[in-house]
Amino acid sequence: MKKGSFQWMKSLNRTIILNKIRRDGPISRAQIAKETKLTPPTVSSLVSELIEKELVVESEQGESIGGRKPTLLIINSDRFYLIGLDVGAKKIRAILIDLSGNKIDKTQTLISTRISKEDLLILIKRTISDLTNAHDTKEVIGIGVGMHGAIDVETGTSLFAPGLNLRDIPIKKVLEMEYDVPVIVDNDVRAMAFGEYWFTDEKKDENIVTVNIGNGVGAGIVLNGKIFHGKSDLAGEIGHMTIDLNGRTCSCGNVGCWQTLISGPAIADAAKRRIELKSKSMLIDMVDGDLQKIEGKTVYEAAIAGDALSKEILEKTGECIGIGLTNLIHIINPAKIIIGGGVASASPIILPRIKETIAQRGLTQQAKSTPIFCSNLGSYGTSLGASALVLGEIFEGDISVVD
Repeated sequence: MKKGSFQWMKSLNRTIILNKIRRDGPISRAQIAKETKLTPPTVSSLVSELIEKELVVESEQGESIGGRKPTLLIINSDRFYLIGLDVGAKKIRAILIDLSGNKIDKTQTLISTRISKEDLLILIKRTISDLTNAHDTKEVIGIGVGMHGAIDVETGTSLFAPGLNLRDIPIKKVLEMEYDVPVIVDNDVRAMAFGEYWFTDEKKDENIVTVNIGNGVGAGIVLNGKIFHGKSDLAGEIGHMTIDLNGRTCSCGNVGCWQTLISGPAIADAAKRRIELKSKSMLIDMVDGDLQKIEGKTVYEAAIAGDALSKEILEKTGECIGIGLTNLIHIINPAKIIIGGGVASASPIILPRIKETIAQRGLTQQAKSTPIFCSNLGSYGTSLGASALVLGEIFEGDISVVD
């Protein structure tokens, strides 16, 4: 794996120009100067450097407005590459992309049970090697990591990975020492949310929320085009907001958390309870009478096959999701909400009920009509989002114009 110079790109004015070309290219030098307020000599000098470094190329000539036709500029997308990692409880997914987000390759590695943090770091490095060995001519400039659980974003440390029962994993430190490129580590749902913002939000709505509903429930919040972390990186733990004061006990120890009503295990538990109370369902035959084999996915498959009980449970789940999302809309008022995770696979049944509930409970007409979508980034959505964390630093870092 060849390594590129990330820091060289990060000077203020280079970042401004790179982002302008990325967003609006093909674009001329004169137009860049006009729209960024940088002086023409500054733009000309920095564009020359960017061309020399092969980050930018001249693509074609624009229309003349009374003189020589201007030469237009675009990002040289396939010059540098990024790696995105999704470190879950059972597997590591990795993706290699170019600067335009085009997927070059992907791979995944299974994580064994009872793994140590030292062995996990070795496995992460092996996954990166598996991905890059076939592309050893690619010049990689950064690695993004979406890690499940609690993260210290500043140090890139996994404070607690509940699915692996591991604490204090120095991901950023170890990977930067190994590969000598910048590494950005964040929570997996926040990485997924930034991927939604970066790769699928064509209008670049700056305030969006992605809610991941699977074995647990979490959210990634993008405000003003930046991931919102909160005071101590706790923002987004919406699965643990209380919805039912008399509800079931959550894994966190509290009672009536949203997660106890809408997660995959919650859907499966609801089906088991109803069957134990003598409700009829084809689920019984689907699991050969062993109710412990019922999963959220099983309930969805039964509902699609016409099982009335399963459909009823999923519709109730959609209503509960809608209640929680209505609360979220009233607090954050996002431009749109994206739903990801395994439960989103049941969108044909749950999405209409979600929208119906929000339409009933929203405070204003605008709140009632908040756009709700299911993610289409696929199983590598978090990996792609992790790579977007690096793209965001390159193209949209916290900058001000200095001329």
